[in-house]
Amino acid sequence: MAEASTPTPFQALIDAHAGAVAVFLRGIVPADDVDDVLQETLVAALGAYPRFDGANPRAWLLTIARRKAVDEHRSRARRPDRLAEPDAVAAAGGRDQRGGELWSRVAALPPKQRAAIVLRFALDLRYREVGAALGCSEEAARRNVHEGVRTLRAAEADARLTATSEESPR
Repeated sequence: MAEASTPTPFQALIDAHAGAVAVFLRGIVPADDVDDVLQETLVAALGAYPRFDGANPRAWLLTIARRKAVDEHRSRARRPDRLAEPDAVAAAGGRDQRGGELWSRVAALPPKQRAAIVLRFALDLRYREVGAALGCSEEAARRNVHEGVRTLRAAEADARLTATSEESPR
C-alpha cells in the first residue's frame, strides 16, 4: 500500500495562502495579469524561502506580491497599449456596472492606498496585518485605508452629482 506523501513546508505555506495572495492581486493588477504576477510571486517566494524566518507567512507572501505588482505596473507603463477586440468589448457591456466602476476607482488610487483597501476589504485583514504586508506601521495602514476610502467616497459623490445634473433639464 502506497503511503500518502506529506507536502513540503513551502508547499504547505503556498496551499495555505495562495488564495489570499490571488485575491489581493485581483484587486491591484489588471485581470489579465493576475495569473502571471501570482506565478512570479510564488517563484520569488521559493527563491527567498531559505531566508524566511517563519514569522507571519501571509504578510511575507503579500509583501512579495505587492512588490511584484509594482514591477508589473512599471513594466506595463513601458509597453504600448493593446487595442481591445470588438467582440470582447461587446461581451463586457452586460456586466454589473456599479461593481466595475468601484474597482475602476480603486485601481485609480495611489499604490499604497489601493493595496491597503484591497488588503483590508477584499481580504478582510486587520490593520496590523495590512501594515505588515505593506511594510509600514498599523497607524500608517489605518491612514492609507482612511485616505483611500475618503477618495472613493468623494469620487462616488462627484459621479452622483454629475449624473443628477445630466438628468435634470435646464
